[in-house]
Amino acid sequence: MLLSCLTACAAALLALHLVQRLFFPYFWLDLRYLLKVVRYGLRVEFYKRTGRVGTVLDRFVAQVARMPDKPLLIFEGQTYTYRQVDCRSNRVARVFLSHAALGKGDTVALLMSNEPDFVHVWFGLAKLGCAVAFLNINIRSRSLLHCFNSCGATALVVGSDMLDALKEVLPSLQEDNITIWVMTKGSTLPGVRCVLELLEDSSDDPIPSHLRSVNTIKTHALYIFTSGTTGLPKAAVISQLQAIKAAAGLWAFGGTPDDIIYVTLPLYHSAASLIGLGGCIQLGATCILKKKFSASQFWNDCKRHDVTVIQYIGELCRYLCKQPKKEGEKDHKVRMAVGNGVRPDVWREFIDRFGDIKMCELYGATEGNICFMNHTGKVGSVGRTNFFYKLLFPFELIKYDIEKDEPIKNEQGRCERVKKGETGLLLSEVNSKNPFFGYAGSKIHTEKKLLCDVFRKGDRYFNTGDLMFQDEDNFLYFRDRIGDTFRWKGENVATTEVSDIIGMVDFIQEANVYGVSVPGNEGKVGMASIVLKPNQSLHLKRIYEQAVTYLPGYACPRFLRIQDTMEITGTFKQQKFRLVQEGFDPSVIVDPLFFLDNSEKSYIAMTKDIYDGILAGHIRL
Repeated sequence: MLLSCLTACAAALLALHLVQRLFFPYFWLDLRYLLKVVRYGLRVEFYKRTGRVGTVLDRFVAQVARMPDKPLLIFEGQTYTYRQVDCRSNRVARVFLSHAALGKGDTVALLMSNEPDFVHVWFGLAKLGCAVAFLNINIRSRSLLHCFNSCGATALVVGSDMLDALKEVLPSLQEDNITIWVMTKGSTLPGVRCVLELLEDSSDDPIPSHLRSVNTIKTHALYIFTSGTTGLPKAAVISQLQAIKAAAGLWAFGGTPDDIIYVTLPLYHSAASLIGLGGCIQLGATCILKKKFSASQFWNDCKRHDVTVIQYIGELCRYLCKQPKKEGEKDHKVRMAVGNGVRPDVWREFIDRFGDIKMCELYGATEGNICFMNHTGKVGSVGRTNFFYKLLFPFELIKYDIEKDEPIKNEQGRCERVKKGETGLLLSEVNSKNPFFGYAGSKIHTEKKLLCDVFRKGDRYFNTGDLMFQDEDNFLYFRDRIGDTFRWKGENVATTEVSDIIGMVDFIQEANVYGVSVPGNEGKVGMASIVLKPNQSLHLKRIYEQAVTYLPGYACPRFLRIQDTMEITGTFKQQKFRLVQEGFDPSVIVDPLFFLDNSEKSYIAMTKDIYDGILAGHIRL
């Protein structure tokens, strides 16, 4: 009898297991991930109710006390332990406390490349209660000044390799009485202060904890600049809540304290600073920090340092796949890759070539209030949702008219949801559990990112600006970006900013900038349609000089198209849809086309040979 019961139970369990595998294949993966989400949510709820917020910096200080001699950073052969990073950041904090009187509520801008002192300055300022604004090291002149002014910073710290960029804006900053600090021992620049010479006499005694303490997760921790959807870069407010969320990413994907994490992305972006370094600190792991990404050295570095986790953007994976094949490409310890934006074909090629690496694709805007994580490894998907996840993080995909560049509304003036499998605009509901902190400076930028009265009067949604679709298995896939922004070289390019710069050339009447797809490349490459002023001649070298002087490299239009008139929409916006569709094929477009040639330091006529060379990958963009 007992044997019969046991046999029946075993058969029932086997049948249940088979049913689960057949109809609910992701049940256990979903459950494990959901439990992590709930665990994180309870921690945030504790912070809200008690006012005792455990920040990323607090976590760092706790890790210093727990394992002071463990390596935190390894940079260009030099190892920096948790204790050493703590001590040097204490010295930095005391320099600014004594010589600049900086403290809680102040904002300090940081213009530095990837290096340990980026972390030391960031943590040192945070220990004083300052908010830190990470400036993109590629921007120059007008854009750099705009970024600095928009975040309300009263001081600027500049890396030793960024002094040329500082020289361009130094007079303007000094006119506004901004304190300038440079990470050198001496300087020939007038009116600047040198941090390194003051560090020598600075104490590394711990900074009183009350200076850094915060009692609400809404407190501003950082400002990270994003192109958003229009205009010059905007300072996205990164609250303590968003920083804590991002730092939990590696842990949620299965990271452990024993991991060695390779960070080659720029620290001024949230991916490297919050997910990479912040995630490393959350785990108590070690970070291999690289000055900049090098495709040829990538796997050598991974082998040399026994790297187990890498960070990526789609372009990074594609560059690695384009490298010449070598013996032993799978001879490494990398088990997990965390990032976003990799195409399905590159994803498959990457795994086939470099080994069984768990690809952890994620989705989330720097300033957004929604995040998806592909915890199952489904190729091509940016994440997965289910009933419970949507309860915690409500979002919708709505119908969108790409040509009119606006949501489709019904007779009642409300938006409509798309069906599964249909592409729609991703919106994330804004509520007390999922707030949207917006941008520093003008409230107009924040308001423009919100859609109100979407399904009912009074509701509010964050407009991600991204077109996505959800399949029958509840996996989500990125389709495209709407509006006046496209992504190239892992950076957002705001078309209106580029148009403004190009339009400053005196013989140009109007410039319409947009992104066009190039086979084999991630994102879209910049193209400018230009109308000349009456009776003016085209000077290609001057356009080239204007672009490379005032725009970061990734934002310079690679293609020019000269038109007689500029097409506009019914609401007087520049028409981009047809131009985007036509691309840059000289055999299709009758208008004059030109290509940016750095070797000639000018734009040159687009020929069929150039076009074919680009498509074949022989000509790099």
